Amino acid sequence: MKIQGNNPFIPLQWQKVQPVEQSRQTEGFAAALKSALEDVNKLQLQADDAAKQLAMGQAEDIHQVMIAVEQAKLAMQLTVQIRNKVVEAYQEVSRMQI
Repeated sequence: MKIQGNNPFIPLQWQKVQPVEQSRQTEGFAAALKSALEDVNKLQLQADDAAKQLAMGQAEDIHQVMIAVEQAKLAMQLTVQIRNKVVEAYQEVSRMQI
């Protein structure tokens, strides 16, 4: 169960609200990767919702919309760069001769 912050477009750790569950320490690499990708997806969905609210005139603050969009953009760029590094590492290992 997670506690919702005051603003849904700003991450909870920036709002000084701590989530109740902290079970990520005991999970494996695959679960951590899946969780990270789910977080990126959530940021993308929040940015889409914020942009839709802005387009319909329902957004209270344009700054929060821009923050949500930039967070989603940076998270996606980081995800792509991590994927590129993993692919490079895999290719390097596959080129190694035994």
